Amino acid sequence: MHPLLTRISIDPNVCFGKPCVRGTRIWVSLLLDRLADGESEADLLAEYPQLALDDIRAALAYGAEMSREQIIPAGMKAAA
Repeated sequence: MHPLLTRISIDPNVCFGKPCVRGTRIWVSLLLDRLADGESEADLLAEYPQLALDDIRAALAYGAEMSREQIIPAGMKAAA
């Protein structure tokens, strides 16, 4: 597990359990969407002064970790 992931929290009582930057209500998905749309880290830090650069990197690490999850639908065999 990437050490930056400790900066991400999932609490069913905060933002309906969506992954957020710890101590905020800023969704990981919001940060990833905005980065994907071409916004810079500097733009995000200016708009959300409560964030640190490591919070943005934690969102990226979370997205990378989620992309590694392997889901095998019923009826398919896992690769050997």
